[in-house]
Amino acid sequence: MSEGRQRPRSIVILTGAGVSAESGIDTFRDGGGLWEQHRVEDVATPEAFARDPELVLRFYDMRRARIQEVEPNAAHEALARLDAHWPGELTIITQNVDDLHERAGARRLIHMHGEHLKAWCMTCDSRHHWRGTLIDRPACPTCAMPGSLRPDIVWFGEMPYRMGEIFNAVARTDLFVSIGTSGAVYPAAGLVKQAREAGAATLELNLEPSQGSRWFDEARHGPATALVPAWVDEVLAAL
Repeated sequence: MSEGRQRPRSIVILTGAGVSAESGIDTFRDGGGLWEQHRVEDVATPEAFARDPELVLRFYDMRRARIQEVEPNAAHEALARLDAHWPGELTIITQNVDDLHERAGARRLIHMHGEHLKAWCMTCDSRHHWRGTLIDRPACPTCAMPGSLRPDIVWFGEMPYRMGEIFNAVARTDLFVSIGTSGAVYPAAGLVKQAREAGAATLELNLEPSQGSRWFDEARHGPATALVPAWVDEVLAAL
């Protein structure tokens, strides 16, 4: 934490793809990322799913399988440690659709872009934990309608989940921390400005400066597996 500020009572943490990259999860925006293999218009929009559902389902089946092959890294584990020991308010908002935060032990968590390990029924609106494939168009466990399940992922053009909770948490936080994000995808990229306007201190932990680095009071650059544990150690040592 920066000198000259009181210890925060409330912390909001926004995590992006850079937190999971060192676990082996490909990122969309880095060189070699998913967007270089598939155009976003082909796999991550409602229009793509309507146009070519087999391509979209095959793509997400591959991502779902990959997530189950990797493990949480030191950054996930450090944030879970903070979650376990921080006595004040804490909200971890993740743009990631993997379950590595949960597997590391984080509990005060919001998935704003959905989850790979869930399926959403377009017929009855039910959601289900899902580890298998969707390409074979299985029936919904709730309504039994075959072929009605899609990945429970927020695609481009769709509204992120739980935005009311997110805005409320950011509006009352004392410290806003962005970890491993590009600062390019809205509305997540705009949360730091909301936090500043509410009077919060702001900190960026990222491999390199994000597109929104100018909005942060302090920025530290390097691998998440080094930066995040060091920062969490600082916060917990100040208790």
